[in-house]
Amino acid sequence: MISVRSLRIAAVPSLAVVLLAACQSGSSDSVDPAKTKPAKISITPNSDSGAIAPDAKVKVNASNGTLTKVRITPDGAGSQAVAVTGSLSSDKDSWRSNRTMTPGTTYTVEATATNDAGRTATQRSTFRTRAAQQFNGVTVTPSNKTTVGVGQPVSVAFDHPVTDKAAVERQLSVSTSPKTEGSWGWTKDPLTGTERVDWRPESYWHKGTKVTLRARLSGVDTGNSRYLRRDVSSTFTIGTARVSKVDLNKHTMTVFEDGKEQKSIPISGGQPSYPTWNGKMVVLDKAPMVNMTSESVGIADPYNKDVPWAVHLTTSGTYAHAAPWNEGRGYFGRQNMSHGCVGMSEADGKWFYDRATRGDVVEVTGSTRETVATGNGIGDWNLSYSAWKKLSALD
Repeated sequence: MISVRSLRIAAVPSLAVVLLAACQSGSSDSVDPAKTKPAKISITPNSDSGAIAPDAKVKVNASNGTLTKVRITPDGAGSQAVAVTGSLSSDKDSWRSNRTMTPGTTYTVEATATNDAGRTATQRSTFRTRAAQQFNGVTVTPSNKTTVGVGQPVSVAFDHPVTDKAAVERQLSVSTSPKTEGSWGWTKDPLTGTERVDWRPESYWHKGTKVTLRARLSGVDTGNSRYLRRDVSSTFTIGTARVSKVDLNKHTMTVFEDGKEQKSIPISGGQPSYPTWNGKMVVLDKAPMVNMTSESVGIADPYNKDVPWAVHLTTSGTYAHAAPWNEGRGYFGRQNMSHGCVGMSEADGKWFYDRATRGDVVEVTGSTRETVATGNGIGDWNLSYSAWKKLSALD
């Protein structure tokens, strides 16, 4: 038997253990005083900065905490200026902008950081980008929500020459569905001097491909402080795979759609003194009637004609068109007698015109003339894919 007194003595050590455990628990939950310091945020440029370059970097740093939000927005309701994006460091104590800003715009930075005790701090800064003294402009082809042929590249043409091509190209992206291999390449029209950068696939597009261009160009310096003022984008679809093969030795143009022959048309190409370009050309546009003169293309043999069913192939003036003035003269299918265009009967010209779409391909062989230049219209396909990739500023 155990006495009551023995039970009381045995209970004392148990109580001591409980008290000790409680004491130890209290010391482990204590908060490091350093962790209670408020988070501090620094923003560059700050509100005291003067106007900054549109392509300057915005930097946000946090001490005694981590950044939980950084937002940079242009001031003013309905502003056409771009919002600024950026990236957070792996330890979340710094943020850097990763794009340019719209010239002549006031921006507000709002940043929030949180310390280890869960307390937040917010800092704001307002600054202004310098106004551009001169701008560059862009034209994007094809237009948004259009359907084009399999030879149409994504094309961005510039109003003025671009000296910093790499800075521009870094802000361009193309996405496709299904995924398509492709590359940017820079080229210039030998006649107009217009400079452009095109994105073409390794081979002709597949029918049904969806293509989207995103160009974050607002505030990009194209060289010598000539800035671009806006972002641009375009989404288009690839339509019928229409490829027309012109054989100047056989005097025919055979039209294929989705790989199937539709029609073989008797044609008359450029005569020996004014030969047609060799190579691959892409339909630029078309018109039911075009006035063509010898002066407009620098030809000594004078002519001035209203030409029906004209499908435009090069900026130097090559067309595939109806030539009704030659009907009954035995040229079509037998003899090349044009000034460089691909001529056909009025009925065949109308048939071809009705089908022709921007981006369709016309491949010419058998001419004594050289291959059409990459910038003369869309001559991109006359280079191998490996040669085309070398025209990228980032290659």
